[in-house]
Amino acid sequence: MKIMVFNGSPKRERSDTMHMTRAFLKGMEEAGSQDIHVIDVIDKDIKYCCGCFTCKKNGGTCIYDDDMKDILAEILESDILLFSYPLYSYGMPAHLKALIDRTLPLSSMAMKKVGDRYLHPGQADFSRLRYIMICGCGFPNSRKNFEPAREQFRLLFPGGHTIITVPESPMFNAPEAEIVTGPRLELIREAGKQYAEKGEIDGKLLEEIMSPMIPEDTYAAIVNGGV
Repeated sequence: MKIMVFNGSPKRERSDTMHMTRAFLKGMEEAGSQDIHVIDVIDKDIKYCCGCFTCKKNGGTCIYDDDMKDILAEILESDILLFSYPLYSYGMPAHLKALIDRTLPLSSMAMKKVGDRYLHPGQADFSRLRYIMICGCGFPNSRKNFEPAREQFRLLFPGGHTIITVPESPMFNAPEAEIVTGPRLELIREAGKQYAEKGEIDGKLLEEIMSPMIPEDTYAAIVNGGV
């Protein structure tokens, strides 16, 4: 499978979340050969969408000549889009949101009712695409935290999406925390293998992956310098 990975962290390969993403991809590769291309979005020339809708009226050509042209072409050649990013103000970092906004050329100006909502039909066929979100944050738990990002991802990609959100993710960059992060990365690796083999991840495994790695109060005390 051709997997396009959007690393939305400005830390690039040092991203807390990318530790999880690399473990997930390792599991996928254990299940079979994968064609993986990781893009550090922060390094790309992606101008902000100005909402002119020219792309929706002229067959998909944007008024801007920047890196999005090649990114859109590669999206249409991919099987899986994996979005890896840290939680910023309950959503995705600005440069990744700019990339999402600039995918407008993939859809048309027309509106089509699907269920109880309206969507813009595609100007290209990307129905085979599947979507994965791996998101980490520095809070001790997931409650009243990841909900906006999860809902945004569901609305953006209503079909074929898989969502993994993990609290306490700064511990993945702390060598002294390996006693708890190592086992968690092994679970994420197993999730990647399951996804490659079955197209889905066992619910109990997902629940375990997305739970706090250490007690919430202990983590908060460490972050606040109390331990």
